Amino acid sequence: MEQLLRSLNVAPEDTPVVIWHGEKVLRNPTNAELARVVGLPVPAPVADAAKDVYNLVVVGAGPAGLAASVYGASDGLNTVTLERIAAGGQASTSSRIENYLGFPAGVSGSELAERAVLQAGKFGARILVSAEVTGLGSEAGNHVLRLADGGSVHARAVVLAAGARYRKLAVQGIEALEGTSVYYAATHQEARICGTDPIAIVGGGNSAGQAAVFLAEHVSQVHLLIRGDDLGKSMSRYLVDQIEHHPRVTVHRHTEIRAVHGEKYLEAIAVEDNRTGDQDTIRVRALFVFIGAVPHTGWLADAIALDDHGFVLTGVDAIHARADGSLPINGGLSRTLETSLPGLFAAGDIRRGSVKRVASAVGEGAMAVRQIHEYFERS
Repeated sequence: MEQLLRSLNVAPEDTPVVIWHGEKVLRNPTNAELARVVGLPVPAPVADAAKDVYNLVVVGAGPAGLAASVYGASDGLNTVTLERIAAGGQASTSSRIENYLGFPAGVSGSELAERAVLQAGKFGARILVSAEVTGLGSEAGNHVLRLADGGSVHARAVVLAAGARYRKLAVQGIEALEGTSVYYAATHQEARICGTDPIAIVGGGNSAGQAAVFLAEHVSQVHLLIRGDDLGKSMSRYLVDQIEHHPRVTVHRHTEIRAVHGEKYLEAIAVEDNRTGDQDTIRVRALFVFIGAVPHTGWLADAIALDDHGFVLTGVDAIHARADGSLPINGGLSRTLETSLPGLFAAGDIRRGSVKRVASAVGEGAMAVRQIHEYFERS
């Protein structure tokens, strides 16, 4: 492949190469550059962006962020949403969410996100993709969100809803198999790739349970691996019941992966019973990993109070957080979703103590808008 690239005068560091409609050639473009070429809405240049001060800026377009966008715009707030990659967040990787209110037959995460984006647009919210926020500051009493492309967006109030990124399995050699037979989402696309081959899933939460039920309808065998002994500890009862009664799902309790085998594609996994130390090999052609997430808060570390794991502290926790003297701790009335910086709110998975459910994230996004109105009234 490298030889082919060089024959075309393309250096490896210039990849990936994107050819758009046979006219424009982009070499290793940023997300923002690619978005502009294909016609997606992206942040305006610095000079233009600085002219506008939005009532509400939402960082992240997952369920919490989209809900804040819908309710903020429908309440008449001048609202813009900044999304680093694509709308939907982790929820968009769920093939079917069956316990979301109003969808008795279930709804895919991507469909839910698409409807929410349309709804936000209906009320006038702007959703800008490829808008990666890298810093937070203040100017003239407003919050300033600095972007990776050098731009900035100014806001009277901000909702942090950037969610979290997938936690990766710490097993040697697994990175080489990512994208070919190791996945962090279970959609129809992954199901087609797997065919009918047996697969393994790591994780004991709802995402893992939804993936097990969905993939069991396509593959010959699903091996669900959990570290503990109680499947119902962090998984909804409706999923536990379906898994325990499904003939093609086998639950391996007290089980952890110690090695993966395969060069280009996964061939088998080596597992160990974490009580007895007994080891075994399970032949599978794909591995799905759902072991939690790490919050997208690296850019906030010096701006607001976070807990030891990087999650945003809100409400009473934020007020009583022990700062190093540089963090402004809000000693006023406790708004449950307000951070240690007045006018900055957090909703969804990014917040410590959040309930890891789509409906909960949507509720927090809506509630944040209500608390923003209270903030405006008292500031």
